Amino acid sequence: MFDVIVIGGGVVGGTILRELTKYCLSVCLLEKEGDVSMGQSKANSGIVHAGFDAQEGTLKAKFNVLGNQMMFGYAKELGVKCIQNGSLVVAFSEEEKETLTALKARGERNGVKNLRIVDREELKRLEPNVSDKAVCALYAPTGGIVCPYELTIAAIGNAMDNGAGLFTDFEVEKIVREKDCFRVTSRDGKEVKGKLVINCAGLGTERVARAAGDHSIHIGARKGEYILLDRESGDLVSHTLFFTPTKLGKGILVSQTVDQNIILGPTAEENELTETSAIGLAAVESKAKEMCPSVPLYNAITSFAGVRAYSDRHDFVIEESKEVVGLIHCAGIESPGLTSAPAIAEYVVKELVGAHIALEKNPSFNGHRESDYFFKELSTEEKNEYIKNNPAYGKIVCRCEQVTEGEIVRAIKTNPPARDVDAVKRRTRSGMGRCQGGFCQPHVAEILARELNIPFEEVTKCGKGSNLVTEECK
Repeated sequence: MFDVIVIGGGVVGGTILRELTKYCLSVCLLEKEGDVSMGQSKANSGIVHAGFDAQEGTLKAKFNVLGNQMMFGYAKELGVKCIQNGSLVVAFSEEEKETLTALKARGERNGVKNLRIVDREELKRLEPNVSDKAVCALYAPTGGIVCPYELTIAAIGNAMDNGAGLFTDFEVEKIVREKDCFRVTSRDGKEVKGKLVINCAGLGTERVARAAGDHSIHIGARKGEYILLDRESGDLVSHTLFFTPTKLGKGILVSQTVDQNIILGPTAEENELTETSAIGLAAVESKAKEMCPSVPLYNAITSFAGVRAYSDRHDFVIEESKEVVGLIHCAGIESPGLTSAPAIAEYVVKELVGAHIALEKNPSFNGHRESDYFFKELSTEEKNEYIKNNPAYGKIVCRCEQVTEGEIVRAIKTNPPARDVDAVKRRTRSGMGRCQGGFCQPHVAEILARELNIPFEEVTKCGKGSNLVTEECK
C-alpha cells in the first residue's frame, strides 16, 4: 500500500510526485494514457508568466508569482531548458494603454518586480518586427519560456529515480474509501491502494472526483489552436508578445520557444476536441500578422490544438475534499498553471499531505537530473569520446534536429521510459523539425522494436490503437 497516490501525469501531478519523494513516503502516479504529459501539459504555450494578469487575492496570483520565482532554478536542477526572455503586453490604442497601467498596478500588488511601461520607440528597439501601429507595451522582465512536456517528463523521471512508482494505461474508474485507505480501481480491473489520493487529472478531475463520491468539482474545457514555425524564423521576436487582454483572456501570442521555433496562438473555444480547424488557424494567422506584419507563415511546419480545463470557480481549486476525507483536489489548473506548478506542489505536500502524514525528510533524495539534450551541448572532443565508448551516438537518426541513435536508446531506457514514437519525440525532438518525422519515423520505430524486443508491427505512434503498420511489409 502506498502513502500517497497521485492521479494525472501532467505537470502538476508530476511536480507533486517529485515533491513527495523529498520525504520518506511510498508514492505512485496513475496515468490513463500510455505515457506522461499527454494532456494539457503536452500542448500549451510554454510561457513562464510574470504574474501581473491574475486578479490579486486569487490562488492564481499567489502561485503564479511564487512559481515564477522558483521556476528557473527548478528547471535548471532538472536539466530542463528555461529562458528568462521577458514578456511584452502590447497596446494598440490609448484605451489599451490605460489597461496596461491597470495591469502594471495589479502586478505590483501581486508582488511582480521591475514592471514598466515602455513607449513606442523603446518597444521597437526591443522588438523591431512588432507592428508600427503599436502604441506602447507593459514590459515584464521576469517572464520566461520553458518546454512544458520536457519539464513534466523530467519531474516524473526524477521522482521515479527517487523511488516513485508510475502506472500508465491506468484509467481510474472507481475510488473506494475503506477504513484506513483508498482502493483505486482502473477501467480494466487493475487496483492500487493508498492512504491519500491527490486528484490532478486535468480535464478528468471532475470525473475522478465523482468516482470517489465527491460532486463538488465542475470542470469546463477550452480549446486553443496553435501554429509552429521552423527554427529558421526563430529571430522574428526575442520576447513573448501578448495583446492587451480582454474579458475572453490573454488572446493570441507570438513567442520564441526554448528550441528557437516561433509559436503563434492560442485561440479560445469552448470545446474539448483536439483537432485544428480552418477557422481557428485563420484566426491565429490574422492576429499574428496584426502583431508582427512580417511573420513568415510560409515557414509553418505544424499546427496543433490543446485543451485546457477550467473551474466554474474561475480560480485554481487546491483543497482537500469536503466530502471525502483524504482526497485532495488540484482542479481547474489552467493558465498560469505551468508557471505555478512547482509552488502548487510545495504547498500541497507541506500543507495538505502534511496535515495527514508526518513528513520526514528523505536523506537519499537527489533532485538533479541529467538533461535529455546533454549530447548536443557537448564540445566536439566530448562528443568524440562518447562516440568512442558508444558508437550509437555517432549515428544521426533525425536529420532536422540532429538526434542520434544513442539519445533515442537513452530515452527508451531512462525514467519515465519512452514506449512509442511520439514518446521518443517528446524526449529527444526526433520528428519535430521541418520534415515532421518524414525521414526519421521508420528508423525510430525500428529502434523501439529492437530495444523493447517486440515485433515491428507492435510499435505504436502514440499508444494503444496507433500501430504504424498492421502486418509485415516488404
